[in-house]
Amino acid sequence: MKIEKLTDNKIRIIVKPSDLDIDGIDIHSLMSKAFEGQNFFSKMLEKAKKEVGFNTDGCKLLIEAFSSPDGVLIFTITKFSPKNSNTSVETPKKKLTVKRKSINFSKKQAIYSFKNFDEFCDFCEYINKLENFDIRKFSKNISLYIYNNTYYLIVKNINTSYEYVKTFYSISSEFLKPLTFSPSFENKLIEHGKAIFKRNAITNVIKYFSSSN
Repeated sequence: MKIEKLTDNKIRIIVKPSDLDIDGIDIHSLMSKAFEGQNFFSKMLEKAKKEVGFNTDGCKLLIEAFSSPDGVLIFTITKFSPKNSNTSVETPKKKLTVKRKSINFSKKQAIYSFKNFDEFCDFCEYINKLENFDIRKFSKNISLYIYNNTYYLIVKNINTSYEYVKTFYSISSEFLKPLTFSPSFENKLIEHGKAIFKRNAITNVIKYFSSSN
């Protein structure tokens, strides 16, 4: 189980199937059985509190869950602190809400933004560690630009028939910010931005910057 603190109010938790095996839980029971799900989430929050100082006491929580075809679960947990009030002495209870985002898996191109190069390297590192996933089979036209101090990843000619296409979209929606793709914005990046990698952006980062190489 890997816990990453994104902001003071948001963390990401990556859970592998082996993490569930330790508690004798599978994905189906985790999502369908309230007791097992609540117990597992409580353990995650306690671990997050100890490891990264993410204290959720007295906060409402929004938990967004994603799953990849290889069984990896990704939870993004956002906490909302209660408004200060002198008239209430009761500590608010945690409210756990799990939802899934709708992702279009049939689009042939995509564009993402992210704050810094290290954030993109973390994404590439995770992609590199996925079993059975081959980024070159997903797309051979992936470029990286920087424009106005923001990094942009352009993915074109996506192989929508690739069996692990959902894996990329699920992971990227957690690490990167998806934007609406348009040829005009792509041209603006090419004309006014700086190309970091014109092709093979992800494989190049894995090759030259990955800690596992």
